[in-house]
Amino acid sequence: MQSGPYRQDQPSRDGGDDRPTDAQLGGATADGAPTPNAGIADETSGGDLLEIELNAERDRNLRLRAEIENLRSRSSRELGDQIRYAALPMARDLLPVLDNIDRAIAAGDKAGEKGPLVDGIKLVRQQMIGVLKQHQCEEIAALGAEFNPQFHAAILQQPSSDVPPNHVIMVTQAGYQLHDRVVRPAQVIVSSGPA
Repeated sequence: MQSGPYRQDQPSRDGGDDRPTDAQLGGATADGAPTPNAGIADETSGGDLLEIELNAERDRNLRLRAEIENLRSRSSRELGDQIRYAALPMARDLLPVLDNIDRAIAAGDKAGEKGPLVDGIKLVRQQMIGVLKQHQCEEIAALGAEFNPQFHAAILQQPSSDVPPNHVIMVTQAGYQLHDRVVRPAQVIVSSGPA
C-alpha cells in the first residue's frame, strides 16, 4: 500500500477522483510521463493567447451587434406592416356587405324600381366605397385585363371572338386589394379565344 494523498487501492471518501491533475504534476501524468499538451502553453506566450481571445471576443461582439441591428430592422418592418395592413380584417368583413348592397341595387334595377329607396341604397354604396378608399382598399381592375392568378380567380372559361384569349370577359364578384395586398381576388370568366 502507498502512503500519501493518492492511493490506487482505495476509493476516495467523497467518491470523487483524488488523483492529481496535469497542472499539479507540472505537465506530467500521475505515472510521471509528460502530457501531450504540456508544451503548448510554454510555446505560446501569454500575450498571444490574450490577443487570440481578444480577437475572438471582438468577432463575437460584432456578430451580436449585427444580430441586434437585424432584429431592430425586422421588428421595425413588421410593425410598419401591422400598421399598414391594420384595416385588412375590417375590409374582409365589409366586402360581403358591399356585395349584398350590389345585389339589392341589381334586383331593384331588374324589377324596374326607381325612386328614393334605390337612390338611397346607391348612396350608401358610394359612401362605403369612399370609406374603403380612405383606408387604401380599392377594387381590382379586372374587366378586359389579362388574367392574373394573383388578382383573379377564374370560375369559368368560355370562347369569345371579341376578347383575346386569357383575358377577362366578365367579373362575377369584384376583387379588392389593400395597398399591395389582395383582400379578395376578383371572380372572373376568362376568354379561351374564338370558338
